[in-house]
Amino acid sequence: MYKLILAEDEEDVREGIVAQIDWGSYGFEVVDQAENGREAAESIDRLLPDVVVTDIQMPFMNGLQLSEWIRSRHPNTKIIILTGYDEFEYAQKAIKLQIDEYILKPFSSQELIDTLLKVRKTIEAEIAEKENVFVLSEHYRKSLPVLREQFLSSLVSRRLRPAEIAEKSAEYGINLSGESFQSSVISIDYIRSEKGAGVPQSLPVSLRDTGDRNLQLFAVLNIAEEICLKHGFGKVFIHRDDVVLLSVSMEKDEAEITGKTFEILEEIRQNVQRFLKLTVTSGAGTVCHTASMLFNSFGDALQALDYRLILGNNKVIWIEDVESRSNQMLAYDELTQQSLIRTIKLGTVQELKEVVDELFGGLDTAQVSTQDYQVFLLEIITSILRVAKESGSETTDYIGSGLSSLTEIHKFNNMGEAKQWIINVCSRLMDSIASERQSSYKQLIDQAKEYIRGHYEESDISIGKVCQHLHISTGYFSSIFKKEMKMTFVSYLLQIRLEAAKELLRSTELKAFEIAEKIGFADPNYFSFCFRKKYGQSPKEYKNSSRGG
Repeated sequence: MYKLILAEDEEDVREGIVAQIDWGSYGFEVVDQAENGREAAESIDRLLPDVVVTDIQMPFMNGLQLSEWIRSRHPNTKIIILTGYDEFEYAQKAIKLQIDEYILKPFSSQELIDTLLKVRKTIEAEIAEKENVFVLSEHYRKSLPVLREQFLSSLVSRRLRPAEIAEKSAEYGINLSGESFQSSVISIDYIRSEKGAGVPQSLPVSLRDTGDRNLQLFAVLNIAEEICLKHGFGKVFIHRDDVVLLSVSMEKDEAEITGKTFEILEEIRQNVQRFLKLTVTSGAGTVCHTASMLFNSFGDALQALDYRLILGNNKVIWIEDVESRSNQMLAYDELTQQSLIRTIKLGTVQELKEVVDELFGGLDTAQVSTQDYQVFLLEIITSILRVAKESGSETTDYIGSGLSSLTEIHKFNNMGEAKQWIINVCSRLMDSIASERQSSYKQLIDQAKEYIRGHYEESDISIGKVCQHLHISTGYFSSIFKKEMKMTFVSYLLQIRLEAAKELLRSTELKAFEIAEKIGFADPNYFSFCFRKKYGQSPKEYKNSSRGG
């Protein structure tokens, strides 16, 4: 089903359109209705529809203004304009905005159905072009420059000497000159198949349904390459089972490169979801200032990706949003030790037990010396200490104080006791980290709420300004805010403004338009509309009723 939003200010017309068409039989689902352009814009940002059907004449933001906004924010969304006006300037503006279809009122249900079918055909053609298996296979065979890919992979696999990087980048025609560098990982989210679910024979098999991981990965790479080429920014390639984005900037300012990287990753995420019906989660690493340090940034990007276990998938996660990278200790190379660190930070107690079993399972008690065994335990304790340090926890709460705490390893009578001690220590640390993370979320939201309450009267307040104040990325903040507050930033801001309006209506003689300006509404009519929709009466009616008039 393709998602559709209908924007029309006349309620009877809107409801008539919805009621007269069997949307499902034509492959569409009306996911929301809006009675003005601003309401429609909020729904579009939230629901990401495939098609928007909009009237031209609407309050607060007309159909052409809405279309212009859609083209700037969601360029792949199809737009169908409904209007009773056929003057040349409207048609001319619609053409300039690349409106997909244009229907003059009055129109019949069949006319709208015919138009929808044309639009659906266009969408399906675009999707088919992106996921055609034969085309992808041919493109893959012809366009895979093996040496170039191997070199880019080596940049994130190990630390290369600057001279080697300069020599090979020149040889392969890859420009790596810059002041700032950043690695990001784009990972396809695994699809859980539903029992009994099948694809009807009449429907074409999509790339998502094939389950061919390699083709899915290459399709994601194709989309990422198109977007990087369009913006003239970044280099993408396949490394192991993921797509990697390397960002290079001539600016030393870290905010500049991270801002552009997030923009690219978010556009890739949206396009993959729209065209491939797949979702991807991206982890963005730290910014470094030489290409030889991309290896470290890549390690951080992988750690950021692990946080989808907590934050959910289908989003962009920046390592500096979820972990403090100051005073960073050197990472272990051993995969099992990395697995322990990751589990303490993000896993469950059951996963912890499995990881500890795996750690000890590699020991051959008949072969290992006492000294080797003690070194092995010291390495595990060092891993635990590292996690405690990074999380800001007091190590004395878990292992004891000073080097004397390490004498614990001499007290164990057997391996089973050592395992249980490690599980107990790690479990307490996991509880502390989870509690601290929840407290950190709460503190972040409290700071955001305090800022919003102090600045809601500014008409240009935005989620971007709040995040700038908090020094975090908008994607991370949106995710946390919605999870903690059970509403979006826009909804919360509107709620604060309308509560302030109620207080001003009760306690002052200000007119509605004066109150609108005082609480940050640029348009007093839109203020009245929002107030009536929220409270079921106009500002004037509320003022009279609150005063017993």
